[in-house]
Amino acid sequence: MQGYAFETTPYDHQRKVFEESWAAEHFAFFMEMGTGKSKVAIDTMAALYESGKIKAALVIAPKGVYDNWVKGEIPIHLPKRISRRVLRWTPAKTQKYEAELRDFIVDRDPLLKIFVVNVEAFSSSRGMDAAEAFLYQNPENMALVDESTTIKNRKAARTKNIVALRALSKYRRILTGSPITKSPMDLFSQCNFLTDKALGFNSYFAFQARYANVQRQTMGPRSFQQIVGYRRLDELSDKMDKFSSRVLKEECLDLPAKVYVRREVAFTPEQHRLYSQMKKLALAKMESGELATTASVLTQIMRLQQICCGHLQPDEGEITEIKSNRLNEMLDLTDELQGKAIIWATYTHDIQQVASALRDRIGPEAVATYYGGTPQDERQEIVDRFQDEDGPLRFFVGQPKTGGYGITLTAANTVIYYSNSYDLEIRLQSEDRAHRIGQTNKVTYVDLVTPGTIDEKILQALRAKKHLAGQVLGEETRGWLVS
Repeated sequence: MQGYAFETTPYDHQRKVFEESWAAEHFAFFMEMGTGKSKVAIDTMAALYESGKIKAALVIAPKGVYDNWVKGEIPIHLPKRISRRVLRWTPAKTQKYEAELRDFIVDRDPLLKIFVVNVEAFSSSRGMDAAEAFLYQNPENMALVDESTTIKNRKAARTKNIVALRALSKYRRILTGSPITKSPMDLFSQCNFLTDKALGFNSYFAFQARYANVQRQTMGPRSFQQIVGYRRLDELSDKMDKFSSRVLKEECLDLPAKVYVRREVAFTPEQHRLYSQMKKLALAKMESGELATTASVLTQIMRLQQICCGHLQPDEGEITEIKSNRLNEMLDLTDELQGKAIIWATYTHDIQQVASALRDRIGPEAVATYYGGTPQDERQEIVDRFQDEDGPLRFFVGQPKTGGYGITLTAANTVIYYSNSYDLEIRLQSEDRAHRIGQTNKVTYVDLVTPGTIDEKILQALRAKKHLAGQVLGEETRGWLVS
């Protein structure tokens, strides 16, 4: 679009994707994490609004991401000159919110209305009804699905509901770094949201018949169809090229060497209750003088952090499991990744739980653990297997105190912090396992954070320490550990 004034200066690859996509009725941003797909989508939204093509936008994103659209992405990238009204979906059904929602939907003010809804809301009729009403009342609109692999399961209620919104959407976008996480069949529902003509088939089974080899299998008295391979993938790729842009991190020479991403994880009701109780107890102990030592304070901090991670271990006794969203959020995140990744966790329990879940999902050969309990004579062998580019080991799940020093893990281009410690040295050292001589790709660092908890406090403390170190050493802090 000639004359569009960007709020934040785009990199070359972002400008290219913007120019080829902004006016398209449907388009897919297949851009790896850290390459700026949210920014490009917002630039597209703004350009469509300023050209008079839309007046409203529906943003659909996973729980861990949709808050960041409201608090981070939109305020940063949407031009300040554009008057806007942004409403965040909330599952809490209160009279005040319902009134605000009704007013928002029917508002006729000449400003850009943006409704940000989490994917999970579409599993219920209430969330679906709200989105439908918004699009129906605002027909000059755009609908986008961030991390569109969340709708790859064609049988899921939320997928069916989101795809159905296509009929009410004038412009449509999907965003993901990894549109195919298991097989090419993952593409169908995602692309079907864009248009039933995107891949040439309105029927999944017709799509499957064209691009998959299916055989009938028997297991005892049961008989079923099973995909045993794929075909005509060059043809499928050519179709995808017509309405998508693929951006890989290693191709973005203008990106910074490190990219930081925050992934929010909501509390479950059980976590919220226990965290509040533990926090009140800690404050009471502090007021009474019981928390008189650094060690006792750190113990309370540790317990608060454990609750955030989904467990609680008293001084003596067995670990208590707490219903949590963190593990599932981490698994969803790994589905989006290409290549190898390091997952750092503070607690042994979490390392074992993460490793077990990944093994169940992708196989035992793809996962290795590295922590205090790992035998010394096995540690180098694990590192060597991980560094083997052609080897099956994809996920290195470790404890920064143990694996954060002295080893090279440059086969990874993503580092996930399941949890953090207050120790800045441990954080920086663990970062540098992947970001060191021998690394040829950009490295993305992802922090799992529950808002308003000790997770945020720890990151704030680390940022403050880094800033101080930068002042002393004459270094720039840049965007380290973005909020």
